[in-house]
Amino acid sequence: MRFRAKIVDLACLNHFSRIINTIAKLAKTCILRLTVCKLYFILSDKVANGGASMWCELSQGNFFDEFQMEGVAAEHNEIYLELVPENLSRALKTAQSAKAVKIKLTNKHCPCLRVAVELPSLSSSSRIVTHDIPVGVIPRRMWNDFKEPSVPDFDVSIYLPVLKTMKSVVERMKNLSNFIVIEANLSGEMNLKIETDLVSVTTHFKDLGNPPWASEDGCQSSTQGRDLESMAEACIDIKKLQQLLAGQQVNPTKALCNIVRKRIVHFILLHEEVSLQYFIPAIA
Repeated sequence: MRFRAKIVDLACLNHFSRIINTIAKLAKTCILRLTVCKLYFILSDKVANGGASMWCELSQGNFFDEFQMEGVAAEHNEIYLELVPENLSRALKTAQSAKAVKIKLTNKHCPCLRVAVELPSLSSSSRIVTHDIPVGVIPRRMWNDFKEPSVPDFDVSIYLPVLKTMKSVVERMKNLSNFIVIEANLSGEMNLKIETDLVSVTTHFKDLGNPPWASEDGCQSSTQGRDLESMAEACIDIKKLQQLLAGQQVNPTKALCNIVRKRIVHFILLHEEVSLQYFIPAIA
């Protein structure tokens, strides 16, 4: 099992660093899955226990100048590592003006991801700062626990409003309640609501638009006969939503959410070569 990679391009490095930062805000520990073409960051808190889950995938070719890996076996050419993303984020913070960053899987006293940051210096020799990040190697028999979450049949799919706006609304509401109701319909309308014994507050968003797949079910049966005005709603933990919005350092080119009535809210954030999915289960 071997892995080594190198980033030289500064823009790619900073972009990668921002993605890791976002992930560190969403997950205390996560699984890093390495394949020949892609990297995946996976958080699978069991949704049944009310935990959120995350699936972030990026194409290595868009970030790394060199990328070599040998998986556990020829027919399973993948590596699964458990790590604390905050540690990786800290290591990359030292790399903001680096000439190059090398990442390598090592095993001296325990398995580690070694991040070697080559910094420019005034003399001819460069300075190298090394961080060893402990990782756990996930055995092959447990890989099935980290499959891509299946997207349940949703009642409504809608584009999100500008995330900054949404974030400031949610931050204000967070002071009033622990729960927030997200509701949306197939006419591009979405409401964020909180209701307590003392106060009820609703913010309305209009003209958001619904993704094309909302009506393209092969036979377009999904919206036929459905009331486009009727709202599908789910009540979720407001802290989890706030975490998602506060952690966003990658400005997505597309952001949308799918609501399964009273079951789950599924967020999808797309940015060129990165996709982040985040699932927040509804509270009964």
